[in-house]
Amino acid sequence: MPAVKMDGSALAKKTRAELAVETQRMKEEGIEPHLAVILVGDDPASTVYVRNKEKACIQTGVRSTVIRLGNECDQATLEETVSRLNAAPDVHGILVQLPLPKHLNTARVLSLIDPKKDVDGFHAVNCGLLLSGREGFVPCTPRGVMEILAEYGIDPRGKHAVVVGRSNIVGKPMALLLLGADATVTICHSRTVDLPSVTRSADILIAAVGRRGFITKDMVKPGAVVIDVGINRKEEGGVCGDVEPDVADVAGYMTPVPGGVGPMTIAMLLKNTLDAARRYGA
Repeated sequence: MPAVKMDGSALAKKTRAELAVETQRMKEEGIEPHLAVILVGDDPASTVYVRNKEKACIQTGVRSTVIRLGNECDQATLEETVSRLNAAPDVHGILVQLPLPKHLNTARVLSLIDPKKDVDGFHAVNCGLLLSGREGFVPCTPRGVMEILAEYGIDPRGKHAVVVGRSNIVGKPMALLLLGADATVTICHSRTVDLPSVTRSADILIAAVGRRGFITKDMVKPGAVVIDVGINRKEEGGVCGDVEPDVADVAGYMTPVPGGVGPMTIAMLLKNTLDAARRYGA
């Protein structure tokens, strides 16, 4: 029997509807959630992502501002833009679309965002809060994965969760969230010895390496939950994940690409924005 499809698109639609109700309620209380996005350059994928975020804001009633800066934007201009948004009382969430052009210092820019407006959850303060199990902003993709697991009644408690990938954006925070949910967590990476033997031991397998078809069905435990975070552009057009489609023949549950984790990432961005407006807005 093929794996149960974990429909992130449907869950994201339901989440946006709930957020739209909450947004309206907040507006009636005098708080208008406002997300500001900084887009530097003309990277096609980034442009699409930002457009999708704008669309999601419209659907939920969240005010959206996109500041577009050219490829020639220098570090000082970008930092001044972030500082201006930090100081704007009507802006509750700030997102700098990544990746930035190579001549810009990404770490420096992210460190300048007010942690109270860091709805991407990348600031060191929010990373520290996540590590210590305290309230802060959680990176959107890992938060979306946890929402998908909950929607399908999958409790990580006591299960072995394997995260393939150790990025600050997905891998590390994903492992911390699973650990906080009482899973036993293993993080794998490019130096892991005999990776297939580790992934085959996973009850929950998270693939976040950014390599097309990296996880094959011989690497998956029968009946496992497989979450595909990868979004890779195919030469023939369209996108695919880090997991080969035929893994569905082995897995018990599996997210598709597209239509899995991606839509939930944007939904969680909106949820973080509403959280910021509720906590700190006026």
